[in-house]
Amino acid sequence: MKLIHKKFEELSLEELYEILQIRSAVFVVEQNCIYQDIDGIDQRSMHLFYEDAGRIKAYLRYFDKKDEEGTIQIGRVLTIDRGIGLGRKLLHECMRILKEDNVSNVYLEAQEYAIGFYEKEGFYVDSALFLEDGIPHVCMRWRNCKDSLCSLSEIDI
Repeated sequence: MKLIHKKFEELSLEELYEILQIRSAVFVVEQNCIYQDIDGIDQRSMHLFYEDAGRIKAYLRYFDKKDEEGTIQIGRVLTIDRGIGLGRKLLHECMRILKEDNVSNVYLEAQEYAIGFYEKEGFYVDSALFLEDGIPHVCMRWRNCKDSLCSLSEIDI
């Protein structure tokens, strides 16, 4: 399994097509949620994914949070082969990259069912439940060394 980390303009047409295809399959079709996945953020995002035998198996993107300088937002986290730890492994790699880039403020909007997954990775809930495209979500932030006793080494990244 190969980890790939690219800017939008570095993605091949085939990679971009597959990314959009799997995001649509998971977030639109599987979750029966009609929303605009192609949102204009991909062009300013970093794309991180695992590829195996020429197919994307896990994916996420991250980008500068528009209304919060110095904060990185993670989104569109998905895995194709579930239950084998790829989501956790990919999130670990993302956090490792962000740590190397001296990023300390990380934000994401998690679907309610995924709160526990992100809490295990060092994030905490920072909002009440809200509906995003009809699905309950919460805002979550990463527990960095500035605002808690938690550190990357303590959460095994």
